[in-house]
Parts: sequence; C-alpha cells; structure tokens
Amino acid sequence: MAGGGGAERARPGGLLPPACRQPRRRESRERLSVCSKLCYAVGGAPYQITGCALGFFLQIYLLDVAQLDPFYASIILFVGRAWDAITDPMVGFFISKTSWTRFGRLMPWIIFSTPFAVISYFLIWFVPDISRGQVMWYLVFYCIFQTLVTCFHVPYSALTMFISREQSERDSATAYRMTVEVLGTVLGTAIQGQIVGKVITPCIESPLFIGKTNSSVAMEELNMTHDTGSLTDTRNAYMIAAGVIGGLYILCAVILSVGVREKRESSELQSDEPVSFFQGLKLVMNHGAYIKLIAGFLFTSLAFMLLEGNFALFCTYTLGFRNEFQNILLAIMLSATLTIPLWQWFLTRFGKKTAVYVGISSAIPFLIMVAVLDSNLIVTYIVAVAAGISVAAAFLLPWSMLPDVIDDFKLQHPDSHGHEPIFFSFYVFFTKFTSGVSLGISTLSLDFAGYQTRGCSQPSEVNFTLKMLVSAVPVGLILLGLLLFKLYPIDEEKRRKNKKALQDLREDSNSSSESDNTELASIV
Repeated sequence: MAGGGGAERARPGGLLPPACRQPRRRESRERLSVCSKLCYAVGGAPYQITGCALGFFLQIYLLDVAQLDPFYASIILFVGRAWDAITDPMVGFFISKTSWTRFGRLMPWIIFSTPFAVISYFLIWFVPDISRGQVMWYLVFYCIFQTLVTCFHVPYSALTMFISREQSERDSATAYRMTVEVLGTVLGTAIQGQIVGKVITPCIESPLFIGKTNSSVAMEELNMTHDTGSLTDTRNAYMIAAGVIGGLYILCAVILSVGVREKRESSELQSDEPVSFFQGLKLVMNHGAYIKLIAGFLFTSLAFMLLEGNFALFCTYTLGFRNEFQNILLAIMLSATLTIPLWQWFLTRFGKKTAVYVGISSAIPFLIMVAVLDSNLIVTYIVAVAAGISVAAAFLLPWSMLPDVIDDFKLQHPDSHGHEPIFFSFYVFFTKFTSGVSLGISTLSLDFAGYQTRGCSQPSEVNFTLKMLVSAVPVGLILLGLLLFKLYPIDEEKRRKNKKALQDLREDSNSSSESDNTELASIV
C-alpha cells in the first residue's frame, strides 16, 4: 500500500508474530509450482498401478493360476470389493477425527500405511502350499490390502482441497494427477502384463468344446499351449511383478510426502477441534449437487470397471488372443494417457458437463464393434486405441468435478469446515461397492455358463456371457449414467458464480483479519 496510512501500520505491524501478518502475503503463495504439482500427481500412481493390476489380472489369476473354483473366486472378488467400499467411509470418519500434526492432517495416514500395504499386496500374488484354506488366504490378504490402500488413497484424494484455495490451481493439479494416474495404469498393465506374458500359462484342452468356440482363430493355435509352459513359472512371474509394483508404490509415497506440503489455511480450518463426522455426513448427503454427481458417475464408472474385470478373459477366450491380451490392454492405457491433456483442454474450452457427454459416450460404438465384428487382431487394436480416448475422460472428469461440488457446499454452509474427506470417501464407497457386486455377479454368471478352469477354450455359453459383460451391459450402464447426469445442476455459468462468491467471501475474511491485526498493532 502506497499511502501514508500504510506506512503508519507498517511499523507496529513488525512487532506482530508472522501468523498475524500472514493474510497480507497470502496472494503471492496461491500459485502452485510445477514441481509441487508433479509431486502431488505422483502420489496418485500407487492406487492406479495396484488397482489396474488387480482389476485386469486378479480374476484370471484366481481362476487359472491359483486354480480356484469360479464360485469361490466370485466370493473373493465380491467380498474384497465390498470391504474396500466399506473402508472408505470408515477411513474418512477416522480422518475427520484426526487432529493436525506438524506433518499435516492427511499425510501421516499416507506415510504409515505404505509399508504394510506393500507386504499385503505381495501376498495376494503368492500361492500358498496348503491343500485347504487357499480361499481364506486370498480373501484375508485382499481385504487387508484394500484397507491399507484406502488409508493411502482417501487422504490423498482429500489432499486436493488442501494444496490450494484457487479453483484454477486445483483443476491444474488435478489434470497433472489424472495424467500420472493414467500413466500409472499403463505401468500397472505393462509391468503385470509383460512380466506375466513372458510365461505361457499352461492350459488343458477339452475335446468337448472343440468347434463350439466363437473365435475365428484356429483351434490348433488356441490349444497349442497346453503342453508348454510351467504353472510354477507362471506363479513366479506374478510374484516378480508384485515385487516391482511394490517398489514403485514405496517410491511414489516417498516423493509425495517429501514434495507436497499440506496447507491448513487452504481449507480454512479455524479450529483444532475435530469436526463432527455424523453431522458432516448428514450435511453432505443432503447436498443435492453431490448426490446427482455420484448418481451419474456411479453407472458410468461401473461400466468401465465391469469392462476392466472381464477384458482379459474376453481377449483370451472369446477373441482367442491368449498371448496378445496384455498388449491390447497396454494399447488402451497408452491411448488414455496421451489424451488426458486433450480432455483437460476440452473441459476448459467447452465446459465439464459437455466433456462428460462427449467423452464417455464416445466409448459406445467401439464397445459394440468389439463384440459384433469377427475376431481380428488389427481391428481389435484400433478399437482399443479409440476406447482409450473415452477411458481418459472417465478418469479425469469425476475428480475434476468433485471440487466444484465442495465449493458449492462451502457457499451453502460457510461455517461448516473439514468435510472434504467425507465427500471423497463416500464417492469412492458407492463406486467400489457396486463394482464389487458387479464383479461377483459376473464371475458367478461365468460359473453358471460352464467356465472351465485352465481350459484352452470355453463353451459357447461362456463366450456369449463374456460378450455381454464387456459390451451390452457396459453400454446400458453408460446410457443410464448419462441420463442421470442431466440432473447435475452445476454448469459453467454456476461454477463461475460460485468461484466469484467464494473469492468475495475470502476477501471479506481477509479484510476482517487485517482489521483485527491493525487493532492489535495499535494496542501493542
């Protein structure tokens, strides 16, 4: 300030502690450096790397490597995902009761959960040498890992609201994060797929099904692997992949904890007292914009998770690409990674709701093509690259729009603070729980269709079921989700109004704080 009044306040202001002078320097610290955004973004990789490996490969691993009955595999997948969903609000509750420390409120959860999560993840991919109890082994360690990775991911997701108060900076950091997370899915697919793909999983030819497969690939090529490879080599390959992924998990956690500083003032928490979780939950669940957002994305996310869970089996048996499916998955994830910046530009230029309709609906024709056309490797790769463009939109948009809902909530409840973990944890809860139900039902449907463990081929009923699970059902879910999304009230105009209203609210708060500081300076 250039006036004489500013000079008069400057001298006594110097007697004040730094905390009292903080509002005057706040504007200069609002922008995040590229290094901070990158370190923040790297923290999203562990969840995606492990989630991608489990999502694409756990089902086929339990059926063809651990050799579990499809019924028990469906129980493990359903209970594990359902427990994973339950742990999200549980962890959100405990975070809301956590007091601030010198490391922050969220960062201690991330740091202390990491080593135990890595150990439990490795044990999921280990086949115990026991005749009984294999089902309990996988169920217990799957649930333990899901709990620990939730202790990492829920506070990390809520960290978006604690790195900056500027909406544009949060959106930019979210774009960095989504790019790295999709890159994490590429790494998860590449590491798991390429290491495991080097070893051919032995299969057992069943003469009953020869001639019944829908694939145009010759049966001789499809069944040639039953005499090659070793089941022990395959199991070792899965453990090697788990060890590599575990090392990346630890590395990313270290970069996040060292490179990102959790800013208490970013969420405008004014008290050391923990917020009331159940009171906050009631407020959050009564917020219409939040309910409408999760209703729309619930079904679209479910469609892509259903596709993810069954795609490896679909490529292996229905399309007949037993030795190519990991490369097809890699093509999808690479395409998604490269198009994240495109969708970030698109939502900035045309708005987030428009990006939802264009981005997610673009997957529909390709999902139909892959099921209707005859098995052809070149066509499958083209469809995979095109589908990856839609996957990128499905990754980016929910996490880019949740902060807008939280800003809207803050305007309606300006005196209610600290509910960010509830917003993020319950969004993930609903998504995971429904995906657990869908994966359990899909694996059970394969059992009813007559799935043959370690079979070189499957009966036509199984192939038809797989086509429904990766094409017809996801298309229906996407259409339903887009219809529900019409109810979402925050368009670009309202988002701009909310941004201006929040800015005015903060300026009023800052001016009030400066007035208090000036009064204190006069007293001093």
